[in-house]
Amino acid sequence: MKAAYGILAGPLALFYLYGGGLKTVRSREALRPMMAWVDDLPMAAVRAIGAVEVLGALGLVLPPLTGIAPWLAAVAATGFVLLQLGAIRVHLRMGDRQLGLNVGLLVVAVAIIPLAPVS
Repeated sequence: MKAAYGILAGPLALFYLYGGGLKTVRSREALRPMMAWVDDLPMAAVRAIGAVEVLGALGLVLPPLTGIAPWLAAVAATGFVLLQLGAIRVHLRMGDRQLGLNVGLLVVAVAIIPLAPVS
């Protein structure tokens, strides 16, 4: 079970650490080629989403590694499920039907929840 969690959570955490880090430091113009939706939100919201992604990535990895409050890993994965449901909604509202990445991230986050350590 620990191996399966690590195989799924590690890459997911790296993805969100990278993407969230970009959202927290890059300008709207630098983000636009990768994330067209940034024009629909205030930059403070984009930065907040980035911070949530970075914290969630840390929440997937650090609690199980340290043994301190390992149940937080399931909370972080649940947060990513909610984040992707919101992202899919935004993409559909914008008329963007390319949802493969969002659906993939959603599926991985859902799969991680029962694998996350609880104690």
